[in-house]
Amino acid sequence: MTKPTVVIALGGNALLRRGEPLEADIQRRNVLLASRQIAALTESWNVVLVHGNGPQVGLLALQNNAYPQVAPYPLDVLGAESQGMIGYLLLQELKNCLPKQQVSALLTQVEVDPDDSAFGNPSKYIGPVYDQKSALTLSLEKGWTIKPDGKYFRRVVPSPKPLNIIETDAINTLIAQGHLVICAGGGGIPVLRREGRLEGIEAVIDKDLSAAFLAEQIKADALLILTDADAVYLGWGTPQQRALDKVTPDDLAGITFDAGSMGPKISAASHFVRYAQGIAGIGALQDATRILAGEKGTLITPTL
Repeated sequence: MTKPTVVIALGGNALLRRGEPLEADIQRRNVLLASRQIAALTESWNVVLVHGNGPQVGLLALQNNAYPQVAPYPLDVLGAESQGMIGYLLLQELKNCLPKQQVSALLTQVEVDPDDSAFGNPSKYIGPVYDQKSALTLSLEKGWTIKPDGKYFRRVVPSPKPLNIIETDAINTLIAQGHLVICAGGGGIPVLRREGRLEGIEAVIDKDLSAAFLAEQIKADALLILTDADAVYLGWGTPQQRALDKVTPDDLAGITFDAGSMGPKISAASHFVRYAQGIAGIGALQDATRILAGEKGTLITPTL
């Protein structure tokens, strides 16, 4: 029997947790834990893996600025670097967990609209967290846009919507050959078309929106968004907060969630369920094998 296909969106913060040092060994340890969960999912699902890159691309940008003798590399190039770095770590550990499984990491470009309103309202968190004083100093020194992220502050950059995944045919070919595909890392390398040619653009695409877009393109059966929250909550951070277990897109419509964290996840998952008629789960990495079964996290279905 052919297994159904799931697109997994693995948050960059699941690979480098909030407040942890931005070190390679720490990321390797977290990648190992993530790979074990993803490997377990392959027993029941064909897996296509999209990973985030918020902390990592922010680190690359900081390293980039540390050498003033050359102009800083643009965010699309740094996004490609993060795809290579994180893709390598995931590919290696997944092969260690699944020695008989073909695993491929694919550099992936995602086309965006240069007139997207996101370019005028940066909202995508990248890099480490800072206290308010440090964040203000960096904002003045480097010209960054800074926004609150919980009790901390982080740099934000434009996050346009995905319009087209350039390598969709290659992804479909790999899936058909039985590969576990790692693709569209960091939401994809942001590109635009100018007079028929592809060019990079300064942005970081939201990986959850790209994962949902990809899931629709390849006609996946499910979308699984793994993050550092164990479910979607109403009244998050208040004494009245309440986890949602099973809901429909209509249940979530009209509820406002944080635009810098849970908002894009809800939007991506609801859109996929509504238009692809699949199922979508949101929850913690350690619960990965139980979320789509409705046993943990939040499960979004077309109807209850």
